[in-house]
Amino acid sequence: MAGTARLRRGAGEARPPRSDSGVAGLQALVARAETTGRGPAPVERWNPPFCGDLDIVIKRDGTWFYLGTPIGRMALVRLFSTVLRKDEDGRTYLVTPVEKVGITVEDAPFVAVEMNASRRDGAQVLTFRTNVGDVVEAGPDNPIRYKLAPGNDGVKPYLKVRGRLEALLARPVMYELVALGEEIEVDGRVMFAVSSKGAIFPIMPADELHRLAGR
Repeated sequence: MAGTARLRRGAGEARPPRSDSGVAGLQALVARAETTGRGPAPVERWNPPFCGDLDIVIKRDGTWFYLGTPIGRMALVRLFSTVLRKDEDGRTYLVTPVEKVGITVEDAPFVAVEMNASRRDGAQVLTFRTNVGDVVEAGPDNPIRYKLAPGNDGVKPYLKVRGRLEALLARPVMYELVALGEEIEVDGRVMFAVSSKGAIFPIMPADELHRLAGR
């Protein structure tokens, strides 16, 4: 479940020190993984020691901050994004073969900023682009889930990108997605849903949608 990744530590447990400092140190950390230009690293196969936390925050809008300052170099953000991993503890880390450091994620680590709907072999295919350049086709291996958010946020859709990492759909993309919705029977109940690559992703019961729409 996507949400703010809080820094958690047991009582009396000291934070391991970090020797790297500044953006140059962060870049060196990732460069040690030798992933530049080759897409996401195989972080799921690596099991390095935990080396403490870095003051890196990924904001809800996808902006990366280091020591309270936005990281302005998009190439650097894309580089860091290739070594992101979310573990079973719910926290998100930068992982290389030799070290693992914790960061904070306010909502989801990625934002889906563009969507394309096409057809392949008679089925609809929804393809998304994230703010860091990932291109993901929604489907059985990359499902879309929906979360009811408090206040005026309404329904928030998330797309699985890889591992446990998700992308929050930007609001314009969410509107495009909802426009493709249709009423589909799922497990004996009519749902308002979208489909991609043969998989159905219910948004809400159709009768609930009708109630909200005053129909």
